[in-house]
Amino acid sequence: MATIKGGCVCGKVTYSGTAEPIFAGICHCKTCQKASGTAFNTVVAVPADAIKISGQVTQFDGVGDSGKATHRCFCPSCGTSVAQSADVMPGVLMLTVGTLEDSSWVKPAMQIYCDSAQPWAVLPGMQAFPKMPMPPG
Repeated sequence: MATIKGGCVCGKVTYSGTAEPIFAGICHCKTCQKASGTAFNTVVAVPADAIKISGQVTQFDGVGDSGKATHRCFCPSCGTSVAQSADVMPGVLMLTVGTLEDSSWVKPAMQIYCDSAQPWAVLPGMQAFPKMPMPPG
């Protein structure tokens, strides 16, 4: 189990917990590009009930390709995007890697929405999907 701690730029929003990561990945979708202000968003997913977020967050709700809701939590003071969740993955919280106190252990294994990627930003050496991969079954 990894001890996970992090927070926003101004320090008004923090999170902590102990969890085994579910996955780490990179998303190239246009929404993540706009929300991050850069070419992609890197996240580490953990069980939502393993992380406690402290401080006031603002939530922006959207809709993913699945037609189900997505949720982005950010600090209303400094604007740092801290975490995301998607109704298509109940019980999973995706922490924005740049907000971790120590991100050296994070090893993204996949990248999704590569069909929306900036041509110079697709990273070699990891599994790549044109869209969101659907679970088997």
